[in-house]
Amino acid sequence: MIDLARLRDAFRAHYGGEPRLFRAPGRVNLIGEHTDYNDGFVLPMAIDREVVVAAAARDDRRVRAFSLDLDAAVEFDLDRPGPKRRGSWLDYLEGVAQALEATGVRLTGAELAITSDVPVGAGLSSSAALEVAAGMALTSVSRANVGKLDLALAGQRAEHDYVGINCGIMDQFTSALARAGHALLIDCRSLEWRDIPLSTSHARVVICDSHVKHELAISAYNTRRAECESGVKLLNKILPDIRALRDVSTADFRRHEAQLPDRVRRRCRHVITENERTLAAANALSVNDFDVMGRLMCASHASMRDDYEISCEELDTLVEIAMTVNGVYGARMTGGGFGGCTVNVVARDALDRFREVVVSGYRTAARKAPTLYVSEAADGASEVRFPGSKKNS
Repeated sequence: MIDLARLRDAFRAHYGGEPRLFRAPGRVNLIGEHTDYNDGFVLPMAIDREVVVAAAARDDRRVRAFSLDLDAAVEFDLDRPGPKRRGSWLDYLEGVAQALEATGVRLTGAELAITSDVPVGAGLSSSAALEVAAGMALTSVSRANVGKLDLALAGQRAEHDYVGINCGIMDQFTSALARAGHALLIDCRSLEWRDIPLSTSHARVVICDSHVKHELAISAYNTRRAECESGVKLLNKILPDIRALRDVSTADFRRHEAQLPDRVRRRCRHVITENERTLAAANALSVNDFDVMGRLMCASHASMRDDYEISCEELDTLVEIAMTVNGVYGARMTGGGFGGCTVNVVARDALDRFREVVVSGYRTAARKAPTLYVSEAADGASEVRFPGSKKNS
């Protein structure tokens, strides 16, 4: 849990005065991987780890930010955009500010102090949480009326323009709009969503961090997106009404898949079948059918491993070990791939055994211990008050 008093004291030490506080959570995707940028369906939940930004307005157009976790400071001028894709956390801050400005939002300068307990590099969307929390902080101290969906879209634009990742909307959307006790079924084309109750009375969501991140992640992500777009162009010659892979049914794909090169065919097969699994999983969760949910998660992992080729030995090992534990409904890698985390649905009475077996088994296989997080489904972004006060939403 983040120490809000420490954050406030750090703000006072750097800038003086009293800040307002804004938070946005990380997320874990239960199912629906690499479907978002294909106009498909995803089923994430916000986790109970978050980025918190302390903020106060300036009377000019400069933004200064200090990270408690990195013990580092950056600054930028809203009137003189800096270079893009510097590979620094400054990209996320300036990116979201410039994305908001590009939509007509007039921001004032600001003083920011930032801290987070979302693991970085674990595939739990620490960057989206930073973008959404910073966007809410900047707009709020500027007295700009910006909705949460627009904050999410600004975060996505920051990733595209300033970070260099052609991500879909899922991460920022979940960080901004999630509801405690629920997963979100998001239609990534229409941006309509439905809250799906996520009961933890009999089962819990457990995230296992492999502590592995392979360097292929960013380039491979953009390559997978290009391969999907190639598949749409080829299939569009046969199915002229399709705009994205979400428009292709499994039956149509099976009829025409031979027209696609092998690699493109496998990429498309993952996305098309993953959309079906995601819709089925939302239905299963809504009636607490964890058996069906678990089977869909395992099928999703196999598809990402074999067809989308974004898993890795460490993630496969974590999934295999998890599925040996009696009481585990399902396990799969989650996030962009090539490292990061698995997500597991585990019966409550099997949690202790799950921890024991997974930690021991992974340490033996990978020569390192995983970190496990048992997470509730949390609320999306909000303003918070200091300890002892109520939270603003």
